[in-house]
Amino acid sequence: MTRLLHISASPRGAKSESLALAETFLSTYQDINPNVEIETWNLWDDLPEFGPAAAAAKMAVFAGADLDSAEAAAWRDVIATFERFDAADLYLFSVPMWNASVPYKLKQFIDVVSQPGMVFGFDPVDGYTGLLRDKKAAVVYTSAIYGPGRGPSFGADFQAPFFRDWLTWAGINDVTEVRFGPNIATADADAARDVARMQTRQAAKTF
Repeated sequence: MTRLLHISASPRGAKSESLALAETFLSTYQDINPNVEIETWNLWDDLPEFGPAAAAAKMAVFAGADLDSAEAAAWRDVIATFERFDAADLYLFSVPMWNASVPYKLKQFIDVVSQPGMVFGFDPVDGYTGLLRDKKAAVVYTSAIYGPGRGPSFGADFQAPFFRDWLTWAGINDVTEVRFGPNIATADADAARDVARMQTRQAAKTF
C-alpha cells in the first residue's frame, strides 16, 4: 500500500496556518486517493535528541569504528527515526517560517535522519549522493511577516531555499511547493489565504 507521511513542524495546533493548509491538502488528496495510507508525524511530540553520543556514533560509522554503549543506544534511536521516515513513499511537509528559516524541530529532524547509508552516500571523489530515490514531496511554506516583494525590513527567505536544498541533496527531486505569506500585518491576508487554499487543493489533485 502507498503511504503518505505528513511531517508537521508547527507547534501551534488549530492556530497554525501551515497545519490548516496541510489539512486541506490531505483531505483533498484522500478524496482522490482513498486507498493511500496517511500518517501525520508531529515533530514536537516524538523526536530523539541528536547530542554528543549520536554525533560520536555518526563519526564512528563514517570511520568504520565500533560504538560504545551510549553511542549504540543513540544510534538505535537514529535508525528507528529514519526507518519511520523511509517507510513512506510520499511526503507532505508543513513548514512555518521561524526567524527567516525553519523551526528548530525540523532542523533537528534533518540532523537525526541525515546519516550515511540512510539519507546519503559519500564518495571522496564524487561527493554526496542522495539515497531517497523514487519518492515525492509536497511542501507547504507559510510566513507571518515575510513575503516576496517586501523590503528587507520585513525579513528574508532562508526557509524554502534551505529546505528545498536538503530535499534535493537527499535525492528527492519531485517536489511540489505551496507558499502562503505574509499572513499577518497585511491588508489582504484573507484573500491571500483563499488563494493559498485553492493552490493547495490543486497541488493535492496533481500530486
